[in-house]
Amino acid sequence: MQPSELLHISETDYLETERLALEKHEYFNGEVFAMSRANISHNQIFSNSIFSIGTQLKGKKCQPFGSDLRVHVPKNTLFTYPDISIVCGEIETTDDKFDTITNPSVLIEILSPSTRNYDKGEKFTLYREIASLQEYILIDSERIMVEKFIRNSDNSWQLTEYRSIEQSFSIATVGIEMQLVDIYEGVKIV
Repeated sequence: MQPSELLHISETDYLETERLALEKHEYFNGEVFAMSRANISHNQIFSNSIFSIGTQLKGKKCQPFGSDLRVHVPKNTLFTYPDISIVCGEIETTDDKFDTITNPSVLIEILSPSTRNYDKGEKFTLYREIASLQEYILIDSERIMVEKFIRNSDNSWQLTEYRSIEQSFSIATVGIEMQLVDIYEGVKIV
């Protein structure tokens, strides 16, 4: 098939199909992409992080969600499943199915070899079009490394890196502190 012959589907068709699918798929500009599976380290980091975030947000107006909650960026058509989304205030959804949000305040991706370049590059470029997004955090699953991007008042993004297990960082948008030793607890770093 020639590139000009690629079939593009509408956002509506994608959502109808995705809601029936057994596996998750991303959508961008009419194309659908299968999502890769996560390894043990990825799952340990996810569990450690979501537990810490959920515990610290208890009783606050912000809620964490796992990777089964779809995020849509209307400005660029992206539908995706971030590893962790935090929504503050009223949750905005695309429709009455309540399975796709449009207003995350914080997005967290756990990097793996197959997603690293995309999550750090094109995906972050697409995420930056979410008006409500204030922080984007990347947690490496192969080494001790957290990269935190925070939106400045002029819409530029500031990067801070954390490379030591003794370090901690704040998720300022929601007023919580994350310890790298807790995030990486039980994770085998080679």
